[in-house]
Amino acid sequence: MIEIKDLKKVYAGVPVVNIPQLNIARGESIGLVGNNGAGKTTLFRMMLDLIRPDGGEVLSNGEVVAGHEHWKNYTAAYLDEGFLIDYLTPEEYFYFIGGLHKYSRPQVDEYLAGKADFFNGEILKRGKYIRDLSKGNQCKVGVAACLLQKPDLLMLDEPFANIDPSTQIRLKNVLKELNSQGITTLVSSHDLNHVTDVSNRILLMEKGKIIKDIETNSSTLTDLEAYFAVGGQTV
Repeated sequence: MIEIKDLKKVYAGVPVVNIPQLNIARGESIGLVGNNGAGKTTLFRMMLDLIRPDGGEVLSNGEVVAGHEHWKNYTAAYLDEGFLIDYLTPEEYFYFIGGLHKYSRPQVDEYLAGKADFFNGEILKRGKYIRDLSKGNQCKVGVAACLLQKPDLLMLDEPFANIDPSTQIRLKNVLKELNSQGITTLVSSHDLNHVTDVSNRILLMEKGKIIKDIETNSSTLTDLEAYFAVGGQTV
């Protein structure tokens, strides 16, 4: 589904992404881990054509992402609150996103009713603009808006960082259910426990390079914890 070829991004003479080759198959659940500055978010932003690479390309279903549009029809992403329209209420934002995908208000309402547990009574009918919500609740809005789009490819950057433990568990269950449906998921996270729990493949990224590409198994979490415990050494 995703193919990366000779992808490079350089800032101030320092390579922040340098990936010669990476392939992600349809239906895979990918976890992306690495220390701060490893290049994870920059990689995501190039995959979404938010920034242009200095070399190489990203292809989605055979289409070059940069400068093209069709891949957007089946891709949903939430990287940070900048993806939201913060002067809207959550309801207004969901209706806006739903309208872009030809959903009626009753259809959106039905969808939102099914997300009551995920929202935990903190999102809807609160009389708040998105900008006035906590970081965690903004994340809930962003993730729920992604799921409303029924994407074939879902990309989330640090979705567990600001949400409460109950919502973390609910989000993990959502991601596992998506994977069981054949949805391709890419999740970046500093939480090794969560990311290994929702991924069948882990990409370990350091200094812009993917230094490990491993299938998740019973020892993956222990191996990753050992790697980061010493500041990043060969697993």
